Amino acid sequence: MQGNPQEQSKIQAARFPLAEPLKVRVFGRIWTASLLSNFGLLIQGVGSAWAMVQLGAPADTIALVQTALMMPVMIVSLAAGALADMFDRRKVGLVALSIALLSASLLSASAFLGLLSPPLILMFCFLIGTGHALFGPAWQASVAEQVPPAILPQAVSLNSISFNIARSFGPAIGGVIVAVAGAAAAFTINAVLYLPIMLALFAWKREVKPTRLPPERIGRAIVSGVRFILYSPPMRVVLARVLALGIAGGSISALMPLVANTLLGGGAQTYGLLLGALGIGSVIGAMSVDRLNSRLGTEGSISICSCLLAVCIAVVAFSPWLVLTLAALIAGGMVWTLAITLFNVSIQLSAPRWVSGRALAGFQAAIAGGIAIGSWFWGVIAESLSVSAALALSAAAIALTAALRVLLRLPDVSARNDDEVRLGEVDVALSLSGRSGPIVVEIDYHVDPSEARAFYRAMQDLQQMRHRNGAYDWSIARNIADPWTWTERFHCPTWHDYLRLRDRNTSEEMEIIEAARAFHRGEGLPPVRRMLERPYGSVRWRDETRDEGLHDIISVPHSPA
Repeated sequence: MQGNPQEQSKIQAARFPLAEPLKVRVFGRIWTASLLSNFGLLIQGVGSAWAMVQLGAPADTIALVQTALMMPVMIVSLAAGALADMFDRRKVGLVALSIALLSASLLSASAFLGLLSPPLILMFCFLIGTGHALFGPAWQASVAEQVPPAILPQAVSLNSISFNIARSFGPAIGGVIVAVAGAAAAFTINAVLYLPIMLALFAWKREVKPTRLPPERIGRAIVSGVRFILYSPPMRVVLARVLALGIAGGSISALMPLVANTLLGGGAQTYGLLLGALGIGSVIGAMSVDRLNSRLGTEGSISICSCLLAVCIAVVAFSPWLVLTLAALIAGGMVWTLAITLFNVSIQLSAPRWVSGRALAGFQAAIAGGIAIGSWFWGVIAESLSVSAALALSAAAIALTAALRVLLRLPDVSARNDDEVRLGEVDVALSLSGRSGPIVVEIDYHVDPSEARAFYRAMQDLQQMRHRNGAYDWSIARNIADPWTWTERFHCPTWHDYLRLRDRNTSEEMEIIEAARAFHRGEGLPPVRRMLERPYGSVRWRDETRDEGLHDIISVPHSPA
């Protein structure tokens, strides 16, 4: 008896303290190094924003610092997720960090040589953000390879807390560094703090598990990820809600330099304190997710967090006192992190293992893209009206995102959908290679006409499943001469794509398949035909043409599609 998944997760959390994953040497070493790297990135952000202020850049240009750092996540996240699923995640991480290290080093050198300008700062921020965008999915997806499954939830939570710890103190430290030694010192420290995590990844002796099929090509892997998102209603809802919140709340970090300088009359240290207050609130929020979610549920928790965040930003917009602003930002950081973490949990629980890296990359693209767009938009509003007006309008927009629950209600998920079910063997007598295709699959169902309507509804669910797992041109047809006979038909681009589709079924998706099969009134399972469309290359066009023979057949386990 399995019991309630939520109750099991609570029991597991009680058995394994949050710090338990740190006892695993590989994870503890990489996590500690990543914490230092997060500190470096936030110190870099303070230095970049304050360098913009010192160069006399306008408000919309200053706000573009956050856009430059976050926009790469939106642009390359899906490719980064595909790379993380296709190749050695350790090597992908090292390459990504090398890009960030080189960019940070060049930015530091430019600062020391007195060559800084707003466009140059934005360019290097974009390149550093690109390195982090490539690194994120590889690092997060590799956690499951570093710790036992029993403590995986705690390891994932520690990753979230890592960034929030850095955000709690990193900006304040960055403010002190900028005030004492200048922006060049902040850029140099960021570059140096990439070295520990690169050394930790280099020392990690990752075990590479052999796979039955070769990895997808990068283009096909990205298409597979996009296809899964498009044909997965829960994913679409979460990503749309995340994007909306990111755009509405993009003012929070983008306008903080102007809040410190314009509204509070402070300097770099004040700016660091403001970001530090956001970080402290974020740590509190990350540690409160389970308690809030168990009481109010995901939808209720996010709606309340959105409304409270709107109030906090409105207070920041009109507060003339540093203490009041800090208090509002602590509360704002807490509810912001609660909302984003709950969205993240919904994504991870909705995505099966084969596409988890790309699903997580889609989430990162949505939140980063929303923040990037929002940072630019609210910067333009601040330049056109005022900083206070931009923050007040942003608060109103955040409050409106809570109303999206009426049209885009979040999915109710309680356990990760990653238990993939492999089907049995298929009889193959034609010489095939992995690139042979397209493959056409036809499945015949013998259905009682009185159950036609219910069967059709079951097939609509099956259509969504086939599409998100890699099929295209799906159709269902009814024999006009025999109303009992229905034929499901779909294509896969190649033989390897068909094999991957068969390997991607989860237990929940097998329930959808079984629900459709339950209507079949013929003997045994519904009969299946698998055909090679346009079979050029599988035919001996001349007598002297060598027949590749059955030794080139790539067979698969046998079962209906």
